[in-house]
Amino acid sequence: MDESTGALTSMNGFTPEPIPTARLVLLPLGVEHAEEMAAVLADPALHTFIGGEPATPAALRARYERLVAGSPDPAESWCNWVIQLRDGGRLTGFVQATVTEPHGPVTDAATAGARAVGHRHLDEAAPATAGPVAEIAWVVGTRWQGRGIATEAARGMAGWLGRRGVRTLMAHIHPDHRASAAVATACGLAPTDVWHDGEVRWTGPAAPPARS
Repeated sequence: MDESTGALTSMNGFTPEPIPTARLVLLPLGVEHAEEMAAVLADPALHTFIGGEPATPAALRARYERLVAGSPDPAESWCNWVIQLRDGGRLTGFVQATVTEPHGPVTDAATAGARAVGHRHLDEAAPATAGPVAEIAWVVGTRWQGRGIATEAARGMAGWLGRRGVRTLMAHIHPDHRASAAVATACGLAPTDVWHDGEVRWTGPAAPPARS
């Protein structure tokens, strides 16, 4: 997985809003979060499955500025949130969704902008489906892993997307990344036999998750 970080931008009614959950608040990510997020994502081991390497605050700020400018594709929304703990207000990671209205094969050139800033993009192998599709991703800093934060944040995002008309969720997960597979399962996704860049494609309906 090569998700890097997110930011605040969108179209077609998918402008990110704060999403409260039991222990967290998902905040639309902005440039001002770069310094704290650089520390959250600083462990090189964190990038074993997501790809890349830790970014400096300056590099992260530059990436966020590009994301804030938005997708050049009018049929695509980049939705990004940082994960904030209600208790103490610390940032612990991020979740993101690339929302697309499928309308036929997507050329490699058309997806270059999304890939350059770390957003995954539907490709010609994506299943045809009625209504918007969201490719989702999540990353929690090493220090906060093992507490169910990624699951809670991803479920919160999935519910928000479902309530706004997204029909299908999709994620690409490394076959050895058991923790991420557990998060996808909690969001109602299941693995398919489709592989992309060494990762397994998971899909599922974007129904709001049941209350726990």
